[in-house]
Amino acid sequence: MVDKKLARDIGLDVPAPEETCSDRDCPFHGTLSVRGQLFTGVVVSDKMDKTVVVEREYTQFIPKYERYEKRTSRNMVHCPPCIKVNVGDKVKFSECRPLSKAVSFVVVQKL
Repeated sequence: MVDKKLARDIGLDVPAPEETCSDRDCPFHGTLSVRGQLFTGVVVSDKMDKTVVVEREYTQFIPKYERYEKRTSRNMVHCPPCIKVNVGDKVKFSECRPLSKAVSFVVVQKL
């Protein structure tokens, strides 16, 4: 089990990971705070160092046709070393401060 002193409470209803890490941009073991919305998606690429590409699907209402259409969006998401994810894994990720030019999200749970 994870010692409660090692993993901090990030304010979301997600369990702390079993492993520990020394990443300063980890919401559980570092100083990164999460805020904003919580999203769910599927990892489509894990080739970068500590960053994964997550694709999420949502519906958009088209008023002219009074119907919904499916849309997808891809986000680059920081993945702390304590959360091991691979291509095809479903993950829950949250907004955080900008970590780089393209990364403003962090993985908080592997589903």
